[in-house]
Amino acid sequence: MNTQPADAYPTVVVIGELGGQRPPGLGGISDRVLLRYVDSGPELESALPEAEIALLWDFRSRLLGGSFHSAKALRWVHVAGAGVDALLTDEFAASDVVITNARGVFDRSMAETVAAMMLMFAKDMLTTIHLQTREKWLHRETEMLADQTAVVVGAGGIGRAVNKTLRSLGVDVIGVATVERPDPDFGLLRSIDQLNALLPDADFVVVILPLTELTRGLFGAEQFMLMKPTARFINVGRGELVDEDALVTALRSSEIAGAALDVFRTEPLPPGHPLWGMPNVIVSPHMSADFHGWLEALSGQFVDNLERWLTGEPLLNVVDKTRGYVPGIPERRNP
Repeated sequence: MNTQPADAYPTVVVIGELGGQRPPGLGGISDRVLLRYVDSGPELESALPEAEIALLWDFRSRLLGGSFHSAKALRWVHVAGAGVDALLTDEFAASDVVITNARGVFDRSMAETVAAMMLMFAKDMLTTIHLQTREKWLHRETEMLADQTAVVVGAGGIGRAVNKTLRSLGVDVIGVATVERPDPDFGLLRSIDQLNALLPDADFVVVILPLTELTRGLFGAEQFMLMKPTARFINVGRGELVDEDALVTALRSSEIAGAALDVFRTEPLPPGHPLWGMPNVIVSPHMSADFHGWLEALSGQFVDNLERWLTGEPLLNVVDKTRGYVPGIPERRNP
């Protein structure tokens, strides 16, 4: 039993809820840390001055960035998501506070979602579902994914899982990263500066980028005009990566054939938004990553990293605050 005085325990402030829940499974660490749960700015302002650790459970919350001036003792923040854009203010980026994220938890789930979206288009399942509601039998031929080309923009852990999954379906994958370089998974990663030159050959464009000042608004009217009229656009990164008005225009004018979107500039997608009613669009409510047991997986990842913190071991998934993501090739795991 830990006999350390309770007031000597490090304070962990847990911010927000996910799926309407607080992180499960934290009871096992309550004998080594002081847990403070907060859901509002005033609660955070009260708890933050004593906190050494923050768990940004609601990865979309901007409470912590707005209250950073109160973080006198803060040394580490764990974000329960892949993107850290809600947290990474200029003040936070310039500080000594370490940020870690949920890299690795969502790779396979998001890869399966991307593959499912591509299969929905290739096998014309949107039409099949529509015809079923009308009790109409209409035999058709459909596409094969094999030998089609997917440009995957983003080569982190999720992008690598997408690459592996698509290659298993016979898709020719071209990976895009910050700079061109040889890569053990993609063969050759192409530079983001080459993106426009790659788009005309793409049957599918899959976007899995974090939101940074370099990637904000990366896809606009110019990029959609460069794509084939038969191409489909898939975004499972962040809504702000895309000029949505330009995307709507491209879909309406048949500059591209369709889009599958899991993320949007405004979430939930507002009623009456034109994307809702387009027959060639899949609207997914920011759920590409979420699988049965995802909350437990996220919480368990934080607990594992907390164990490393308490025993003085290096933390995993440390974010490069100048880039906004965890650099490097992720550790390989057995299937």
